[in-house]
Amino acid sequence: MKQLLLDIAPAPAPSLENFVAGRNAELLAAVRGLDQGESGRRSLYLWGEPGSGCTHLLKAASSHFRNTGLGADSLCITDDITTLDDAAQVALFNRFNALRESGGIFIAAGPCAPMQLAIRDDLRTRLGWGLVYQVLALSDAEKTQALQQHAAERGFALSSDVADYLLRHVRRDLPTLMGMLDALDQWSLTAKKPVTVPLLRQLLQLPLNLD
Repeated sequence: MKQLLLDIAPAPAPSLENFVAGRNAELLAAVRGLDQGESGRRSLYLWGEPGSGCTHLLKAASSHFRNTGLGADSLCITDDITTLDDAAQVALFNRFNALRESGGIFIAAGPCAPMQLAIRDDLRTRLGWGLVYQVLALSDAEKTQALQQHAAERGFALSSDVADYLLRHVRRDLPTLMGMLDALDQWSLTAKKPVTVPLLRQLLQLPLNLD
C-alpha cells in the first residue's frame, strides 16, 4: 500500500457550539447566559484538570461575546490565573472591581477551586463572588459518542472497537482524537477500504503532518 504523508486539518476554532458538554451542560448554559445576569453578577471562574476543556471554553466565550458586540472595555478573560505575577494579580483585581461596577463580564480559569489557589487573598476572594464551576472531563463513553457523531457527520459509521483503539493509542484530548479521526477517514478513502482497526493500525504507522 502506498505510504502517504497525511495532512491533518487544524481543528476548527473553539466555539460554544462545538464544545462537547458531557456533564457540563449546566456550565455551558451559564456561559451562554452570562451577559443576561444582573449587573455585578457577571463573573465566572472555571477550574479543571488539563484537557478538561477550560481553555476551549475561554476562547469560545471570548469569540461569543465579541460577536455580540461586547467591547474590550466590557470583557476580561484570563486563563491559568496561577501564572500571573503579583503585579498582574493586582491589575486583575482592579479589573474585576471595575467590571463589577460597570456590569461587564469577567471570566477566569485555574487548576483548582478558588480557595485552593496560591494567589493574593483579595483576588482569591473576588473569584468566589461570582459563579464557580468545575469543568468535568469527558468520560470514555462520552468521547466515544462524540467521535461517532463526528464520523456520522463525515458520512461513515465508527464502530466501538475502532473508537476504543483510538482512545488507547492516541493522545486522549478531544481535538487530537477528532483530528486523527479525520485522517482515518482520508486514509480510508485513499485505500478504498472501510474504517477498521487494522486500517487504523496502518495509519498510526504513517508519518503524520500535524502542522
